Amino acid sequence: MTADPPRQLRTLLALALACGLATSAAGATDSPTAVDHSHHDMAAMGGAEPAGAPADPHAAHRHMMMANNDLARSVVNYAVPALHMVRDDGTAVSLDKELNDGRPVVMNFIYTTCTTICPVTSQTFRVLQERLGGDRDKVHLVSISIDPEQDTPERLRAYAKRFHAGAGWQHYTGTIQASVEAQRAFGTYRGDKMNHAPVTLVRASPGSTWVRLDGFATADNLMSEIQTARASP
Repeated sequence: MTADPPRQLRTLLALALACGLATSAAGATDSPTAVDHSHHDMAAMGGAEPAGAPADPHAAHRHMMMANNDLARSVVNYAVPALHMVRDDGTAVSLDKELNDGRPVVMNFIYTTCTTICPVTSQTFRVLQERLGGDRDKVHLVSISIDPEQDTPERLRAYAKRFHAGAGWQHYTGTIQASVEAQRAFGTYRGDKMNHAPVTLVRASPGSTWVRLDGFATADNLMSEIQTARASP
């Protein structure tokens, strides 16, 4: 059985980032450089950026992953919008019909070129499917791309294969407008994919409320939510 990833990966990421900051500090100069978000994030942590080094677009995510050790749980009544999406098998679908097929839903937002948050949350979905065992197809795992311009159905299939996604876990893309509207409908839109945060949403059945988990949920967290949902009248 694959190990539950966030506890291990957060530690490894923190160590990797600490090593990177030490290297940066050793090679830092006082030469003025262009201001960017990664420089600000490193400065806030006491690190420095080597002169002439390209900006790291994922630095903010790495900083957040170190700091974001808490999981916030809330119950929200989201309405699922009827958006035209494309499933990873190339089939055009309506999001509301996909989510309202009667199964419990566990959903997140990802993009295939992400190197920080998305691999962690996708690995959690992989472990969750393994934990579900023979019930894996009875729970609908949904990953919606926040970078539809790049994330074609072909790329999503390749991404799904990387994480050994089973039949119960499907990935969705579509137009930019559809992606943004989906994010807004579930309160996850941050204006830019580089600013996205780890959020997982769980719902027991069509018409019921959603459980929103802000932060890095583990497979244990998600299994607990699914079991609670199934036990609800």
